[in-house]
Amino acid sequence: MTENHLTTPTRFVDVGGAKIAYRRWGNAKAGQPPLLFLQHFRGGMDHWDPLMTDGLAEGREVILYNGRGIASSGGQARTRIEEMADDAAAFVRTLGLEQIDVLGFSLGGFQALDLTWRHPTLVRKLMLLGTGPRGGDPAMETPVLTAAARPAPVFEDFLYLFFGKSAQAEQAARAFWARRHQRVEQDPPSSPEVARAQIEANMLYLPRLSEEDPFAYLRGIQQPTFILNGVNDVMIPTVNSFYMVRNLPNAQLFIYPDSGHAAQFQYPQRFLHHAAHFLSE
Repeated sequence: MTENHLTTPTRFVDVGGAKIAYRRWGNAKAGQPPLLFLQHFRGGMDHWDPLMTDGLAEGREVILYNGRGIASSGGQARTRIEEMADDAAAFVRTLGLEQIDVLGFSLGGFQALDLTWRHPTLVRKLMLLGTGPRGGDPAMETPVLTAAARPAPVFEDFLYLFFGKSAQAEQAARAFWARRHQRVEQDPPSSPEVARAQIEANMLYLPRLSEEDPFAYLRGIQQPTFILNGVNDVMIPTVNSFYMVRNLPNAQLFIYPDSGHAAQFQYPQRFLHHAAHFLSE
């Protein structure tokens, strides 16, 4: 690869009248669909781990993307998950792509599920990290509300929100934090308006579609699905991953030990091993 996470430029494309920011690099000759990344609450392209993105880019193209209104993207931030999913589908089609694989983390996982549900022919494989289904268990720990909403989150917020509680988990968090800040040309942070819009979208995602069979809609998603969470997710309870694997017809579940919301950042090499195998099967 001539480009990587640290050097690939930010590009822009017009999607429905909004100037959308993205970065795209990797192995375009691998014969695999590009992998689209959908990020967490307020997060942008610089919140991914370079070790994770560059590792996956060895086997395919990867595409990082800021949704409408997020960080360097223009337009008004969306207040509905289904609108975010439709925006992602429109972005993919604007790039001229007929099919992609999708990786969604946290709120990005909500979008990835809806993208696959609403645009099934566009998605080949689905990866859901630290996330949950519509109508899942919303019982996050109380300190999450303070740490996640802080105007400028600091390392201690990410340590609490994303990682396990052991000394080894903190060491992994510090290594992730250093890697994440290696890129010189970084996006501006998302605005307070983005936070408010995504909180509204999150709240509207919580109600069940049906009390009798709340996860029935998942059984209509046929794509091979990779689900990962830490054993103790303080933001989106880990039990939500079990709800998904029980109802998605072609899903497999990974639970990593001594880890929280972002198990993929705590165990990047283990994640790469599992993810690369899933995507190339």
